[in-house]
Amino acid sequence: MTTTLEPPVTAPVVIDGMSAEAYHADRNSISSTGLRKILAPGCPAQLRYDLDHPQAPKKEFDLGHAAHLLVLGEGPELEVIDYPDWRTKAAQNKRDIAYIEGKVPLLTKDHDMVQAMADAIRQHPLAGPLFTPGTGVAEQSIFWTDPATGVRCRIRPDWLKQLPGLTLCVDYKTIKSADPDTVSKAIRDHAYHQQDALYTDGIWAALQPEDVRFIFVFQSKTAPYLITVRELADQDRDIGRARNERALRTYAECMATGNWPDWTGPVTDIPTISMPTWAVLNETEEYLR
Repeated sequence: MTTTLEPPVTAPVVIDGMSAEAYHADRNSISSTGLRKILAPGCPAQLRYDLDHPQAPKKEFDLGHAAHLLVLGEGPELEVIDYPDWRTKAAQNKRDIAYIEGKVPLLTKDHDMVQAMADAIRQHPLAGPLFTPGTGVAEQSIFWTDPATGVRCRIRPDWLKQLPGLTLCVDYKTIKSADPDTVSKAIRDHAYHQQDALYTDGIWAALQPEDVRFIFVFQSKTAPYLITVRELADQDRDIGRARNERALRTYAECMATGNWPDWTGPVTDIPTISMPTWAVLNETEEYLR
């Protein structure tokens, strides 16, 4: 039986100008990141801890945030620190002051790099037209209620581009290498097929467009900052949607009962565990036959 949360379904809301901090701090809704955390290799217990103990943004994400700002025109202000590295106390002090002021500190060389990345986006035959300034809206916050579970959901599309009869949701990600094989693995490893499905469903619920397409734009973080633009295969999106449905049911159950289990759950017997399937097959063939 599907667990349904109260209060009942409420209307979708689209918010312009909501800060990223306020969006991520909302405790009355679940994001794509949260839904992905609740499924293996994550678990409800880990999600509950993460919700109760929010982490400060990781410094390794600064380059990605800066690239988003230069490509999308939205994000925290940059503070260029004119030092070759962070080893000196003076550079570290300026970096820490920038963080306190809500800015993203970048060494001059890193600022030059993200500028070059943004230039590469603008010159790309597919990504450039997608991100043309003035043709879309960056980082709107969208909230809606999942009708099957009563769970309030939220998304924050990087770029929404309205075309006649079509809404494009363009997601910009920086990555070590944007070659298609690495991108394919990243989609699997980070469950980006769940993000695709949830964002598409949220846009349908809130904006009711004639049609929606979700576009991934991956860009390498090393020169010449090559770019891969892709749409997800329909089957992968269907898998992502099915994963979201299971995660929503699990989240609704956890919220209703207050029980946030780990990977094992409430058992009294010690479960067995096995090697990965491929290893069992290989070693069975070699040693047991």
